[in-house]
Amino acid sequence: MFAKLFASSTVAHAHCDLYCGVYDPAEAKIAALSCVKTAKKYAESDDEVFRARCISVKEQQAENAKHHLMVLWADFFAPDHFAANPGLHELFWKAVHQGGEAKKSMDPAASQQLVDYIDEIATIFWSTEKAAGMGVYPPA
Repeated sequence: MFAKLFASSTVAHAHCDLYCGVYDPAEAKIAALSCVKTAKKYAESDDEVFRARCISVKEQQAENAKHHLMVLWADFFAPDHFAANPGLHELFWKAVHQGGEAKKSMDPAASQQLVDYIDEIATIFWSTEKAAGMGVYPPA
């Protein structure tokens, strides 16, 4: 039924789902910092219900950080950025995988490493001409 309905349709290809032109590593950093602080609050508490909530929130925020990193990697950075920054692909790979480490660990250091990778990516992001028209919170 659906095949007939869409048989005459044209396949469209787009740079991203909806090219909004708003990219900023701050989204990933806020999520990663939430992981750091939540892991610390977890360690400081002896309330098992609160600690369970900490785990849930931290896992969600780690996943958010990974999502925002993937959007930057796939939708913002272009081949010329990777050519100018040869380690950028590896840096993103490390950051996304560190997001997984932050997700599964209650050690604040695992989340802090994610923040550190995001800071490295942000430095490269803000060094591009493209970021000037897209970033929301440029560094002072």
